[in-house]
Formats: sequence, structure tokens, C-alpha cells
Amino acid sequence: MTDAAMLILLAFAILSCGLLAGVYFAFSAFITTALDRTGTTVAVAAMTSINRVILRSWFMPLFFGSSLASLALAIVAAFRWSDDAAPPMLAGALIYLFGMFGVTMLFNVPRNNDLAASDSATAAGEAAWSRYLDEWTRWNHVRTLACVVATGLFVVALVLALSRYGTS
Repeated sequence: MTDAAMLILLAFAILSCGLLAGVYFAFSAFITTALDRTGTTVAVAAMTSINRVILRSWFMPLFFGSSLASLALAIVAAFRWSDDAAPPMLAGALIYLFGMFGVTMLFNVPRNNDLAASDSATAAGEAAWSRYLDEWTRWNHVRTLACVVATGLFVVALVLALSRYGTS
């Protein structure tokens, strides 16, 4: 991969990971709390709707694009290990892939599916929402932190990569 391509990939990773950090932060900071205050039936209907709509939104290309960019940056870092930018680039990529993509697939998506299958008008449905709110939000905090840390590491990698060009 050329230096220019790597710099563009790093810039894309910074923007996309940062945008996803903001989305996840919003859910952790206030969206799930606001949904919970509407009552179980409304909260479950709204969250289930969000989970359906998100699959056909601009979120998905960003979700997969940022993951593919992180995978590519991990590979680039492995092949350019002597480059000063490689360690933060690899660390950012791995934190993002495991902390965002892996957590989403292993923890958040199954909880979304369980919530969609629940009947919010029953006591079991209320318990399902309460469990979902606690567990899903906890894992969402992990995704948020992983995105923020990965974004910071990608910024460090970009600065180190650009420092090779000097300031003349």
C-alpha cells in the first residue's frame, strides 16, 4: 500500500470511528434512558424500530466500512512494523475490531434479537426490557470506549505518519 493510500485510510478510519463513537455515546448518555422513561411498551417498540431501521440506513456502510478500514490498517501495520505509525495503528485497529465490531456481533445484536422476540405487554416482556436495558447499555459503553480509544490511536498514527514528511 502506498503512503498516500495509508494516509487516506487513516483519515477515513478517524472520521468513521469518531462518528460511530458519537452514535454509541448518544445511546449510552441519554437515548436508552429517555426510551426507558416512556414505559416498557413504547420503549420496546421504539428500540425495535431503531434496530430495524438502522439495518437499511447509512449507519451500515459506515459500520462495515470502518471495520474493513480497521482490518486493512491492522494488516498494513503488520507489514510496516518498522514505521513509527504502526504500533498505534495496529492497537487502534485491534481495539476497534474487538471492542466495536466483536462486541456488537457477540453481545448487542443477540440482545436486539431477543428484544424483538419479546412481548412488552407481559411481565416477561417487562423483565426482558429491564435486562436488555442493563446488558445492552453496558456493552454499548464498551463499544463507545473502544471507538473513542481507536479514534485517538488512529490520530496518533496519522500524526506520526505525517511527521515523516517534515514541515519545510
